Amino acid sequence: MDIWDHVREVRYRLIVSAVAVLVLFVVAFIFYIPIVELILRPYQIAADRVSAANPDAQIQVVNSGVASPMLLALKSAGLAALIAACPVWLYQLWAFIVPGLLTKEKRVAQLFLLSAIPLFLSGVVVGYLILPRAFEFMLGFTVAQAGVANLQDLNDFLSLEMRMLLVFGLSFLLPVVLVMLNMLGLLKSWQLKKARTISVFLCFVFGAVATPSGDPFSMLALSLPMVIMYLASELICSRRDKARLKERIRKGELTPDEAEIEYRGKTLQTDDQ
Repeated sequence: MDIWDHVREVRYRLIVSAVAVLVLFVVAFIFYIPIVELILRPYQIAADRVSAANPDAQIQVVNSGVASPMLLALKSAGLAALIAACPVWLYQLWAFIVPGLLTKEKRVAQLFLLSAIPLFLSGVVVGYLILPRAFEFMLGFTVAQAGVANLQDLNDFLSLEMRMLLVFGLSFLLPVVLVMLNMLGLLKSWQLKKARTISVFLCFVFGAVATPSGDPFSMLALSLPMVIMYLASELICSRRDKARLKERIRKGELTPDEAEIEYRGKTLQTDDQ
């Protein structure tokens, strides 16, 4: 395929994904009231906790502007549709990659799809569950003694929650990407091991930067699972590399010493040096 064929393929996959999101958006818009209630639940839990600890705190969520109620309904339905349509747009990503893969690699892509969907949804759920603690931390700085009322714009709050949920969901795809690259032969376990320290550090940096709320609870709730998933990916890739090298030894393609050198990346490291 030339570059324009790839462009047309991307356009087709994007259109299919957009249609799926649009259909689910229409359905979600019909039931936007319970969706809004579900979205506001973490904030209400946090506000109740802050009010219980500080009865003088005036915390209220407001919706200002003539168009704000409609924008709230549109944003809520859009968020629900985007999350619900994840099987479709993840499949379209898989389908775009598949034509350029061999038969064996296509099976790898199917594993990517089957694992990516539950991981993305798990990330969204974790993000949702950590939201009350994050909001409680931020609302806890309300200065009730000075008579300061804390009025939260509902649309701004919704935008914040949308970003957090999507960041958590996409971040949980890290192990799928790493393992798939290993299964395709593009990433070795020794490379993951070599980059372990800097990767763990970058996970915490990403957690601090990517969580819009800026509180330590959200940062740790995002960073720690990413670190665990990175280590789990390293272990899975290591076992896969060992199994692959044992198979090559059995076929006579490598000697045990050559397999050990390749597994530990000594040859590649020497070349780099």
